[in-house]
Amino acid sequence: MTSNPLENPLYYLHNFQQVLAWLELRYADVLSPEEHSFIGDFAALAQPSQALLVRMIMRKGCHFRMSRLVYEEIGDTRAAVAPLVRLGWVDEQAPLTLEELFNLLQKVEILHGFRATIEQPKARKSDWLAALAPLFDEPRSLGQWCPGLQDGVCSLTVMALCDRLRLMFFGNLYQDWSEFVLADLGIFTYEKVEFRDDARALRSRADVEGFVYLEDCRQRFESGEALDEVLASIQAFASDNPWLQRRRAKLLFLLGQHCERLAQWPLAAAIYQDCADPGARARLIRVFERSGDYPQALALAEAALAPHNAAEQQQLLRLLPRLRRKLGGPATPRGGTQPMLRLDLSLPRADPALSVEFHVQAHLHEEQAPVHYVENSLINSLFGLLCWPAIFAPLPGAFFHPFQRGPADLLSEDFHSRRTELFQACLAQLDDGRYAQTIRQRYLDKWGVQSPFVFWGALSEELLEQALACLPAEHLKHWFDRLLQDIKANRAGMPDLIQFWPQQKTYRMIEVKGPGDHLQDNQLRWLEFCRQHQMPVAVCYVQWAEQDE
Repeated sequence: MTSNPLENPLYYLHNFQQVLAWLELRYADVLSPEEHSFIGDFAALAQPSQALLVRMIMRKGCHFRMSRLVYEEIGDTRAAVAPLVRLGWVDEQAPLTLEELFNLLQKVEILHGFRATIEQPKARKSDWLAALAPLFDEPRSLGQWCPGLQDGVCSLTVMALCDRLRLMFFGNLYQDWSEFVLADLGIFTYEKVEFRDDARALRSRADVEGFVYLEDCRQRFESGEALDEVLASIQAFASDNPWLQRRRAKLLFLLGQHCERLAQWPLAAAIYQDCADPGARARLIRVFERSGDYPQALALAEAALAPHNAAEQQQLLRLLPRLRRKLGGPATPRGGTQPMLRLDLSLPRADPALSVEFHVQAHLHEEQAPVHYVENSLINSLFGLLCWPAIFAPLPGAFFHPFQRGPADLLSEDFHSRRTELFQACLAQLDDGRYAQTIRQRYLDKWGVQSPFVFWGALSEELLEQALACLPAEHLKHWFDRLLQDIKANRAGMPDLIQFWPQQKTYRMIEVKGPGDHLQDNQLRWLEFCRQHQMPVAVCYVQWAEQDE
């Protein structure tokens, strides 16, 4: 990696070469013959041809006008592209749909080429495309579309192959080549984790093909393809890779929700019954209820004696009394929960651009009792700093490339159990008082390094010191333990504001609700948790005061 890509005009080529070397080292047994050949043939190319190919790979789309592929460090574009054409990686005569053609041409060029058929010369390109699409439904080469155009087109034929290489390197398709540049520029800094030579996200060729298969199913669903066809494809997929099994379950869950929105209850029920996502059982109960099958809904709810998580338990406690009532059963008394401390404020809306939380913060803030708008950032950040070694432990299957914000198995059910001793060692510091100095030092040592828990932009040194002075270690331990029980659900929903009294070494958390706003389920769970552990928390309801004009 270069220190600054702007100092090296071929930075992008070196980054791509780094990926290929990484894959050859760690994925040699997974790469297909076609991918092996690509890596070998790429290495044999002259540097200008290598650079031109990478330039196209890193741009959006797969069709590029020759006149737009001009780079000082590459030189003669036509000379550089010739070897790529011979290898079949670039096609200069690729057929283009009318839409692809419109994406390549400027408006004046379209008007010139289709003057005889464009009825409204001053309309937008999109209007022209809609009007011409029924008349020109066959793809053609650029030369056939525009015989007089003094330009050529380069169409990449290896984009799918390069996407597979990117998938193997990153373990996903949402990260792209810009990660290298952002890291080189210092915009993003990542924790340096030692990688074993066999560290990789996808264990076999079947895993690679399985990921691509499921991604294709997702794209087909999002593009509006017939639901039964997409569903059949997903149901036909099987893998012994737990990670791919979870991806399959998430896709089925999405399809189930889609069927719910369309009130297709039988199909939604069938999908959820085949879905291993932890939220599928609660959705299935709701589908039975909404379709009027109360007996089956109640039977499933009563059978769910071991909820998957606190969120499902909360849903079941809400569903069971309602279902029993609908079936003529006796009214079920509500659990006796203690009322939460409530603050009612009538505030002038000083600045409509500011949220209600900022108005409450300004109203309650005092020099001796500062108020911070922290929401989920403070507790997560303190946890992330104290438990940094456990979170970034180089366990198998956790880290496999240099641009990971956190471990790949962060949201897996066994994330905590795989690191039990490491987390115990970190949290033990809350018992003997070492935690404060550890958090302070890690705040300095790790400043700006990407983390799934630490909100650097929200964690000032002043806030950190007030939190360490006022938050009891016992409360921190309760919060951190709850985070580890269900990271996905419990790292959100925390109260909006926190107020400190540094002289008294005390605090109060405040959940803010504006006019017409209601507590969400995850907020209710956090508030109840705080109440159970006698943590000072209040819910502040705000009404806007009438102001004289």
